[in-house]
Amino acid sequence: MSNSKEPKVTGIGGIFFFSDNVQETKDWYSKNLGFNTDQWGATFASRNINKPDEVNYLQWSPFQSDTKYFEPSKKEFMINYRVQNLDALLVKLKENNVEILGEVQSYDYGRFVHIIDPEGNKIELWEPIDDELVK
Repeated sequence: MSNSKEPKVTGIGGIFFFSDNVQETKDWYSKNLGFNTDQWGATFASRNINKPDEVNYLQWSPFQSDTKYFEPSKKEFMINYRVQNLDALLVKLKENNVEILGEVQSYDYGRFVHIIDPEGNKIELWEPIDDELVK
């Protein structure tokens, strides 16, 4: 079992990508692959292998291709990583001169911050509060 205090990625929290027609894309995935979509896309639940009573969530979301949300990245996708101990991870990232975009944003379901990798990919880091997503 991993140390819950160690600052690191623990899994994938979301897959976000450009779409020329978000509703048609969601409809296609729903019709052909059985996705249960809503206004944001689709949410997938799974059990945490290290804590079987804990349910984790992955968000799949098409974004309108003219969105500014992925900027400054020029890529057509963004991955959200689930992390533990976001504050300590940010210290580590700063020590390693990783570009951090903006400040940490807090919501009922967790805390978020964005970084840029060496290839120019914008990455969303999410320290989830999974209990809030169950409600």
